[in-house]
Amino acid sequence: MVPFSKTWKKTSTAVCLAALLCAAMSACSKDTNSQSIPQDPVSSSSGSSSSSQSSSTPDIPSSSYSDSSAESSSQGQSSGSSSQKDSQAMGNEFSQLASLDATRQDWGHGGPRNADDNRPTSPETFQKKYGQYDADFIAPKDKKFYLTFDEGYENGYTAQILDVLKEKQASAVFFVTYDYVQRNPDLVQRMIDEGHTVGNHSYTHPCMAQIPLSQAKEEVMKLHDYVKENFGGYEMSLFRFPMGQYSEQCLALLQSLGYRSVFWSFAYQDWDPDNQMEPSKALEKVTGDIHEGAIYLLHAVSKTNTEILGDVIDAVRAKGLTICSYDL
Repeated sequence: MVPFSKTWKKTSTAVCLAALLCAAMSACSKDTNSQSIPQDPVSSSSGSSSSSQSSSTPDIPSSSYSDSSAESSSQGQSSGSSSQKDSQAMGNEFSQLASLDATRQDWGHGGPRNADDNRPTSPETFQKKYGQYDADFIAPKDKKFYLTFDEGYENGYTAQILDVLKEKQASAVFFVTYDYVQRNPDLVQRMIDEGHTVGNHSYTHPCMAQIPLSQAKEEVMKLHDYVKENFGGYEMSLFRFPMGQYSEQCLALLQSLGYRSVFWSFAYQDWDPDNQMEPSKALEKVTGDIHEGAIYLLHAVSKTNTEILGDVIDAVRAKGLTICSYDL
C-alpha cells in the first residue's frame, strides 16, 4: 500500500500542473482576442487622403469631408478574405488603365499667347496631347466662348450670377460638389430650369490623382447618382478635376465613365473671398485675355466676378464671339 502522504503529494503535483496549463491557455486566448483587426491599407490611406485635402482646398468647407472619411474608416475594418476578393475585382475592372501614366499633374495654365489670335499656347499643347481622352483645355477656333463656374460652397452670389446670365441670355456650366448640391438644392434646380449645365466637381473634392482608382470612381459616381436621384433624372456628363490635379490614368477613367474632363484656357486668382481684385482691374484682366474657343473658369464665391459679369459678357460679344452652351 502506498502511504497516504505520498499519494497526496503526487495528486497535489498533478493538480498544480493542470492549473498552470489552464492558466497559460487562458492567457493565450485573451491575448489573441485583444488584437485589433488590421486595417486595409488602401481604405485607410483613402480616408486620410480625403481629409488631408480639407486644409489646402480653397473652395470647399472641411465639414464636407467627414462623411467620406467615416465611410473609408468603416471600410478599413473588412475581413482579409473579403479585401482580397475586392482587390482582385478592382484589378480586373481597371486593368486596361494600369499601363497609363498615374503621375499627378497640376493644371494652372499660364505662359505666352499667340500674337495673332490671343490664344494661350499651353492649353493648345495639352489639347493635342490629351484630347484623345475627351479632355478639353481649349476649344477649336470657331467663334465660340464657354463660361464655367466652380461651386465648392455658396457665398451668397450664385443667385445674382444667375440673374445676370438670364438678363444677358447667356449660358454657363456650374461645376458642383456633393456638399454644394446638398446645401443648395434650390439653386441647383434653378440652374437646370434656366438651361445651364450642371457639371460634376467630385463628391468630396480630393486630389483625384492621389487616391485609388476605385475611390476616384466613387468620387464621380456617388455625386452623379445623387444628382440623378434628386433632380428628376438629370444626368451629368462634364467633370472638372478638383484643384486642376489629374493624371493620364484619371482622364481615361473619366472617359470610361462617360464623362468629358473640362479644364480651362483662362483663370485668375478669384477664389479667395478675402483677397479679391479691385473690380476695374479684374475687368481689365478678364476681358484682356478673351480669345476664340476660350473656356473660362470663374469662381462663384467671388463678389468681384459677380459685379463685372455683365460687362464681361458684353466684351465677349463685342469681339464677335458667341457664349454657348457646352457642346464639345
